[in-house]
Amino acid sequence: MNMTIGETLPDLIARARGCRLCEASLPLGPRPVFQIGSDAVVLIAGQAPGRRVHETGVPFDDASGARLRGWLGVDAATFYDPERIAILPMGFCYPGIGKSGDLPPRPECAPAWRPSLLAALPRVKLTLAIGLYAQEAHLGARRHASLTDTVKNWRDYGPEIMPLPHPSPRNNIWLARNPWFEAEALPELRSRVAATLTPEPT
Repeated sequence: MNMTIGETLPDLIARARGCRLCEASLPLGPRPVFQIGSDAVVLIAGQAPGRRVHETGVPFDDASGARLRGWLGVDAATFYDPERIAILPMGFCYPGIGKSGDLPPRPECAPAWRPSLLAALPRVKLTLAIGLYAQEAHLGARRHASLTDTVKNWRDYGPEIMPLPHPSPRNNIWLARNPWFEAEALPELRSRVAATLTPEPT
């Protein structure tokens, strides 16, 4: 839903947090969870909040978040500073659980809100595309045939975007089967994040 004439970013945030677009399809009701500030330089594009995040209203307030902060090499204060790191998942509300884990993000959410919110992030220099849905949105046809191949070929996407697997504990088997991720990709990820978050000299 595009910004209206004269609308400020706080106005847009308030509208997005009040969204009821998918209400009939959400088992616990709507509670949009995201983080944004106009000066953010890192964008985290994930999937959708899990149940704990729905309950707390805090992005990545779970085991996945703890692992992700470790991957990035940042503390909680940095991670939750919206003027440094924006967090815009592909779905803002908890979609419910299916046979093999949480359901996919609701398809209505991203087209409704992400274009306007992304347009309010003029300073983003590094986008972290976490999981299949974020990689589809941010890489498009440049993706490889599988998430594993996309992440393994992270060098293909230049310094501005880096595809990542989901940091969920459910991915422990994937991480064990792909030791190159910790050995090769994580050091580069930490280096990029640190460089991006370091203020430019005045």
